[in-house]
Amino acid sequence: MARTLPASRQLGYSLKDGDSFLVSDALGDIHGGEVADGLFHDGTRILSRLRLGLDGAPPTLLSAAAAHDRVVFTAHLTNRPLPPIGDSAAAGKGVIHIERSRFLWQGRLHERIVCSNYDRVPVSVPLTIEFAADFLDMFEVRGMQRQKRGSYPQVQAEGDRVVLRYEGLDGVERRTVIAFSQAPSSLDGGMARFDLQLGPRQGMALYLEAGAEVGQPEATRHRRAMAQARRALRARRRPGARLRGGGLLFDAWVERSRTDIALLASDLPSGRYPYAGIPWFSTPFGRDAIITALQMLWLDPGLARGVLAYLAERQAAEDSSFRDSAPGKIMHETRKGEMAALGEIPFGLYYGGVDTTPLFVVLAGRYFRRTGDRGFIERLWPALGSAAGWIERSCDADPDGLLAYARGQDSGLSNQGWKDSGDSVFHEDGRLPEGPIALVEVQGYAWEALCAMAGLARMRGEEQAARQWDARAGRLRATVEARFWDESLDFYTLARDGAGRMCRVLASNPGHLLYVGLPAPERARRVIAQLASPRFDNGWGVRTLASDQPRYNPMSYHNGSVWPHDVALCAAGMARYGARRQAARLLGEVFEAATYFDMRLPELFCGFPRTVGDPPIAYPVACTPQAWSAGSVFMLLQACLGLEIDALAREVVIEHPQLPPGVDRLRVECLDVGDARVDLAFERIGDRVVAARAGGAEDVRLTVRL
Repeated sequence: MARTLPASRQLGYSLKDGDSFLVSDALGDIHGGEVADGLFHDGTRILSRLRLGLDGAPPTLLSAAAAHDRVVFTAHLTNRPLPPIGDSAAAGKGVIHIERSRFLWQGRLHERIVCSNYDRVPVSVPLTIEFAADFLDMFEVRGMQRQKRGSYPQVQAEGDRVVLRYEGLDGVERRTVIAFSQAPSSLDGGMARFDLQLGPRQGMALYLEAGAEVGQPEATRHRRAMAQARRALRARRRPGARLRGGGLLFDAWVERSRTDIALLASDLPSGRYPYAGIPWFSTPFGRDAIITALQMLWLDPGLARGVLAYLAERQAAEDSSFRDSAPGKIMHETRKGEMAALGEIPFGLYYGGVDTTPLFVVLAGRYFRRTGDRGFIERLWPALGSAAGWIERSCDADPDGLLAYARGQDSGLSNQGWKDSGDSVFHEDGRLPEGPIALVEVQGYAWEALCAMAGLARMRGEEQAARQWDARAGRLRATVEARFWDESLDFYTLARDGAGRMCRVLASNPGHLLYVGLPAPERARRVIAQLASPRFDNGWGVRTLASDQPRYNPMSYHNGSVWPHDVALCAAGMARYGARRQAARLLGEVFEAATYFDMRLPELFCGFPRTVGDPPIAYPVACTPQAWSAGSVFMLLQACLGLEIDALAREVVIEHPQLPPGVDRLRVECLDVGDARVDLAFERIGDRVVAARAGGAEDVRLTVRL
């Protein structure tokens, strides 16, 4: 039975560095067990308990926060009354201040605990630190049961440190070393006790490190590691244009979102790569990273380059039903950890995403238009050709010429679009369909991928190949318009099942079809009208499923909740067809939701209708931060500004710009256009928004259509 925790014990404070992340409560404590917190490294929970106590009881929370750069977490705590020990006086309530700060760097937790006595007499502070490491695989933490595990964790405590070891069934020894800057008064396999003697107005600092390998904790080492961690995050945050002047709250949202993307990004040999989200998805995902890169492309195209390079290196070369792989497919996700190494789960390197491969090609095409980086596209061309080959073979094998999916084995994902929960695709009577399933938005991704291949082939002088891809794209577009449009619904259907029946359900998926620009303009206008209606728009964004549909549940994962990245794609699709005011309205709604989530949009939130004076309702186990949620503001803003960049033409086009409600001016600074940079200014004047060059290269053409 799950326990209900007091406010100070609620989770929500996370840190990340590389392949390590930590989740704790407001006190800085880790509880483990059925609570999904801990210090994780390479897919394994290497610290499942870390609880600070005063004479064995938890201190009282004063405040807790992560620093502005999200590198350091700090909790301020105080004591309940402490009993006298020996000749020391009893400490009254609220006279001991404890500042507990921590960060992650190079696979290690670095923590400093400063105890200060504000009483007028000396006091004894019995500080205790409980610890444990269960070495659970992330999928065990998520609830998967295993028939057999490796050795029971072994504990060796001596002097100023303790070592916890686990021998996995994969033959790998995993270990956690916890070291202190001074030897505890007592140390055993689960607790360290420090009997601190503090005079009036006296303080004392204790340093702690935890990880597979640690050094000797002390002040200079702690400060040096903190400086390195902060420099590394600043370096990941530095590339790309800057947005300023939208107002205090809006700028705070933009800055926090930019910082979260930098926090989630890891510096890999292939370049920066945004991990999907904490805690469940702190690992490279294909779809999530591609969409995050698309969201950031106009501001920071370097992120897209790192994503494309990483995914190209891991492109499938063989058929495997267990991994849902086939030559040319792009990775869905990769995992480390014991269960992946043993093949107990297929996600060590898994390809069960039907949309990741066409999205990979889409990103490459848009990256080239954004940057003109022909050299990189040439190096990527074999991977692009292989990806296009998989799309073509898959469509040729389908009776309708559509891109469909059916998992290879029961261990894989049953649904392989972005809504990948088991009940997210269904018929109008609520029945689940048989595969192979062709999702409507996936056909749009495949269509743009074919168009992108045609454009890139022309750039390379391969006119015949370009004509063939253009022809394929034309046939696919005609099939989508003929098969998926439902006049009685006034909308595109969700999917086609393996028997050729259409899933006549009103879902947000056709908003992605607008994003790529496949629908005819008249049909696009009708889709926009539906998405803007109360059955979809709950006042905080677009629901994943209309409120009058079977299986609608505003508390579900995919059937009625609001996902910020989904809202952003729908808004970008609306703007593509000229509905920029509707896009601005959605940006305003999501912005207002962000103010209730401490300016950090979660992975999703519930889809209940907005009511006056009440905040949006949280989804309890949503990832926070989540990369494509953090990136949503940037795609929404680009949609509102109507801004497109053509590096080859050295042109910035701004068409019918809008600003969200409450934002009257905005500056875009240091925007790269080929080898030049420009600054842009947007300002609301009366009932329209004007745009102008505010500095930078004069030879970059700026075209503004109001």
